[in-house]
Amino acid sequence: MRLTQGAFSFLPDLTDEQISKQVAYAISKNWSINVEHTDDPHPRNAYWELWGLPLFDIQDPAAVMYEIASCRKANPNVYIKVNAFDNTRGVESCSLSFIINRPSSEPGFALLRTEHTGRSQKYSIHSYATERPEGSRY
Repeated sequence: MRLTQGAFSFLPDLTDEQISKQVAYAISKNWSINVEHTDDPHPRNAYWELWGLPLFDIQDPAAVMYEIASCRKANPNVYIKVNAFDNTRGVESCSLSFIINRPSSEPGFALLRTEHTGRSQKYSIHSYATERPEGSRY
């Protein structure tokens, strides 16, 4: 099962050249960029690990690509994504987010159904990856 979060998630994985073009677009809009990674890609897990510091006022996509390469080298078998933030309205709002690295095997998710009062059903999502301890999920 392929994880589909963020922009371009239904497309084939982006090449480094395509990633660089997306980064250049974000830079042309004066958006701040950061790189994040996780081994728990649950849709409600909004707090991925930040790689380094956010890249404010970057003018060269090569600097972002260097950080991406460093993150991939240190975390080769996890999810890695790039986020671009627009602060023109006085708040940091995410304008672009896309996955740039995936583990070699994506175990997927299970839909869990629980019965509650009045015969109502509640549903939740369980990531198969979280059945292993952190750091050994992939």
